[in-house]
Amino acid sequence: MAFDVKVPTVGESITEVTIGRWAKKDGETVKAEELLCEIESDKATFELTAEKSGIVRLKVQEGDTAAVGSVIASIEEVAGVAAAAPAAVTPAVSAPAPVAAATNAKPIEVKIPTVGESIAEVTLGAWAVKSGDAVNAEDLLCEIESDKATFELRAETAGVVDVLAKEGDTVAIGTVVCKITPSASGAPKAAPVSTPVAAASASGTNYAAGHASPAAGKILAEKGVEASAVNGSGKDGRITKEDAMKAQTPVAAAKTTAPVAKAESAPITGTGDRGENRQKMTSLRKTISRRLVAVKNETAMLTTFNEVDMKPVMDMRSKYKDTFKEKYGIGLGFMSFFTKAVCMALQEFPSVNAYIDGEEIVYHNFCDVSVAVSTPKGLVVPVIRNAEAMSFNQIEAEIVRLATRARDGKLSIDEMSGGTFTITNGGIFGSMLSTPIINAPQSAILGMHNIVERPIAVNGQVVIRPIMYIALSYDHRIIDGRESVGFLVRVKQLLEDPSRLLLGV
Repeated sequence: MAFDVKVPTVGESITEVTIGRWAKKDGETVKAEELLCEIESDKATFELTAEKSGIVRLKVQEGDTAAVGSVIASIEEVAGVAAAAPAAVTPAVSAPAPVAAATNAKPIEVKIPTVGESIAEVTLGAWAVKSGDAVNAEDLLCEIESDKATFELRAETAGVVDVLAKEGDTVAIGTVVCKITPSASGAPKAAPVSTPVAAASASGTNYAAGHASPAAGKILAEKGVEASAVNGSGKDGRITKEDAMKAQTPVAAAKTTAPVAKAESAPITGTGDRGENRQKMTSLRKTISRRLVAVKNETAMLTTFNEVDMKPVMDMRSKYKDTFKEKYGIGLGFMSFFTKAVCMALQEFPSVNAYIDGEEIVYHNFCDVSVAVSTPKGLVVPVIRNAEAMSFNQIEAEIVRLATRARDGKLSIDEMSGGTFTITNGGIFGSMLSTPIINAPQSAILGMHNIVERPIAVNGQVVIRPIMYIALSYDHRIIDGRESVGFLVRVKQLLEDPSRLLLGV
């Protein structure tokens, strides 16, 4: 009997995929859960594994484009071809009773859970355990990173762990990354001499001690600091992002003093260590790369500029910021002014708040404003829902909440999906002018920049004013020049006379 292998659904808006590398040739034998091929969508690459054992018959070639649901191969079930037996777990413990309990029990497979509708693969972060370690139910096993967020994978039952995947591996949703052999009396305990787990318990430490979270590991790697030199303040001694940021970069005394002695006799031939450091791209960085290239290739992107005299906003902010903070418990920033101005302008220029879906234009009667936030792992864009109905204090509170969750790597998929327009503030890094890239499938993005005092003409007089350049990048397929310029001029008017924001005129 032949079993059809079909292209699975890999995302709500994806209708076709490209067949990547086939791991099996036509006529070869495959076992259940073995890799068949890699499939590439416009958002991710993931692995397709065999659901049954048998002989593979290929129906498409590498590089072919196949529709979702189409048959790309078949597996002929043959007697004698069986699934690979799971490796036996034999932890080194001195007491014979726990060994028997762990060996006789059937291992429980720990699979990568579904973490989002359009996410087909994740990257394994730091393992909190190693093969042979004992865990209890709900103990942390490892951290998994998607292209949008970081999640914790925890043990479903107590027992002995057998790790099957390595840190840094990219694995598909549903892949078995480890197995837990249950113990009859919970997590097996052993003599301190025989197992590292027992030794750790005796000294009052935990297997998670000294392990860095993915965000912390990246920061430590950039600083050149070993994890063993950092004291973790997280749960069970885990090194958090805050610990990594506080860690001091080591000073190599020998490197700095040795060249000085030779400076008089030898010519200068370089500026120091000319070595290279290669690091694998994270899932988030790969996704950002693909999306940005796709936007440049698939949209008719154009940018228009204007300048804003920020003195009225700055005067109002200075006058009321203390009263505002005293009443609402939160600071009054520039983002609430820009968000309110953008929402009013979007309602007057609906095409800027729309997007193209096939041969149709979809207009929104609400404003879900995405705000670009820079994190240690890369750029994320959480969404302020129904911003047009929010007050200044509500917008400020939501921005702080989303930015904090973004930098802690705790944003959910829902918090980053469905925006209708994006605001990005490169000015906080000192940018004077830029052409921001559209956040697809949106049709426009507003770029804020730094505020610099410049001489301008006001009523025939040259005066010094705090000026900010603003940029609107837009998709010319849906937004005409008149609308883009009109939108930006409207934002300028509202910011230069902020009383308009309160009166709605």
